[in-house]
Amino acid sequence: MNLETERLYMREMTYSDYPALCKILQDEEVMYAYEGAFDDSGVREWLDRQISRYNEYEHLYGL
Repeated sequence: MNLETERLYMREMTYSDYPALCKILQDEEVMYAYEGAFDDSGVREWLDRQISRYNEYEHLYGL
């Protein structure tokens, strides 16, 4: 499912998003309020969980 407004486009993440997610989730400054930045396997596990939730709930998780 994709959601689109005049200023926003939301879509489910895919494994092709992994490089962009690494830039975000591995940045200490970005992740300061979390438990810390992720390593490569942490990013992969995080993405796996999101994709699993899409499959389990059959739509964007939480919407």
